[in-house]
Amino acid sequence: MTAKTSFPLPQDWHDAVLVGRLDLGEGPTPVVVKDGRVFDVSAAAPTVSQLIDDWKGIPAGRDLGDINDLGLTHAWDGNGKVKLLAPVDLQCVKACGVTFAVSAIERVIEERAKGVAGKAQAIRDELASKIGADLKSVVPGSAEAAKLKEALVADGLWSQYLEVAIGPDAEVFTKAPPLSAVGWGDFIGVRSSSTWNNPEPEIVIAVDRHGKAVGAALGNDVNLRDFEGRSALLLGEAKDNNASTAIGPFIRMFDDKFTMDDVRQAVVELEIVGADNYRLEGRSTMSEISRDPLALVAQTIHEHQYPDGFVLFLGTLFAPTQDRDVKGQGFTHKEGDVVRISSPKLGVLENRVTSSKAAPPWNFGISDLMKNLVRRGLLRA
Repeated sequence: MTAKTSFPLPQDWHDAVLVGRLDLGEGPTPVVVKDGRVFDVSAAAPTVSQLIDDWKGIPAGRDLGDINDLGLTHAWDGNGKVKLLAPVDLQCVKACGVTFAVSAIERVIEERAKGVAGKAQAIRDELASKIGADLKSVVPGSAEAAKLKEALVADGLWSQYLEVAIGPDAEVFTKAPPLSAVGWGDFIGVRSSSTWNNPEPEIVIAVDRHGKAVGAALGNDVNLRDFEGRSALLLGEAKDNNASTAIGPFIRMFDDKFTMDDVRQAVVELEIVGADNYRLEGRSTMSEISRDPLALVAQTIHEHQYPDGFVLFLGTLFAPTQDRDVKGQGFTHKEGDVVRISSPKLGVLENRVTSSKAAPPWNFGISDLMKNLVRRGLLRA
């Protein structure tokens, strides 16, 4: 029987094959959602990493029923019996930055402002008048890009961020350790000492151990603009904090109804609603990305192997410049902000902002998962 779902699945959920993880009370359980019904496939694949490796379709599984009958709730509304986890486990969480012209300019602004929000607008106006239009049209690594670099260096406008925006090599970094990402309905953490930060709504590509892109999800690559603005060497502290990576609600597997071309044409919407009734909306249009998603995957696996697969944040067009409180200070998060990231073919990822100190601690690592799977009889030699 086909369900009538109200859970924020893709608009064409009846055509989608979705992979995720649930905590049913015993531990993380890989599931597949088809026609709105949830199937526990842990007996066939105890981890999502194994499930999507050499994906050949939905394995046999135990029918858990309609997704709306599982009682999935937001963590801030009280803990239900079933929790939706991030749809990744053993995969390394990688990310690309500065893959859109607008985000490239904003990274240069952070660098020149030394992480001070009040200096941003004047720098933004100066840079937009000089390089904004050029960056949108240039192909990274091309002869045209090399000429633009020469001109910018001559004008004293060159930056390490422009190097990865239009140079031959993309910025690829490790965003989070395996098992540390949070999923739909959970708290997302911002480092408590940060005073200038923002969400980064992105599409996340799931890649198997052979380097093949097999599906996509939504992600929030929480960004600390003040930390990275002070020094690019603070990228680790700016990006990798407790609960600072959200992925979900599910990985939509590629098939004849959903392909990489859908990712290339996707529009990613962002909505932030504050406890103070503040509201901010934005969008990223993937057609404006400067490097093709598969080119970013290729750069990630260049001279590197990922035997458990990886997921890759593709970067964002969104960089909020709207003042929240004080004129000239731009946007920054406040405790209690609800962040909704959505795209028609991927559903909705929803999280609530807290500090990384106040967010539930990450205390379930790889060794804990292995012990849990052995105890449940799911891990066998």
